[in-house]
Amino acid sequence: MSILSSPWPARAAAAIGANLLFSAAGLGAPAAGSGGVPAMYATQAEAEKAAKLHFNCTGAHKMGDQWMPCAKHGGAQGSSHSH
Repeated sequence: MSILSSPWPARAAAAIGANLLFSAAGLGAPAAGSGGVPAMYATQAEAEKAAKLHFNCTGAHKMGDQWMPCAKHGGAQGSSHSH
């Protein structure tokens, strides 16, 4: 079986694309109709509400001139993101 007829490259490309899509979702509001949850909010109150509803954490932290859910970056249960 040649690599061109194997389904593996297509599956790998799809997985990589999905990972990039989910990684980029944290940079701002999700694309219309994507069903995602934004990670950046204009106010601390909005970020704190999202922390409880969507991120399984409490509090909010400032990121530039916007707010992100959770008291610390990467504070959501199961999150491994950090900078």
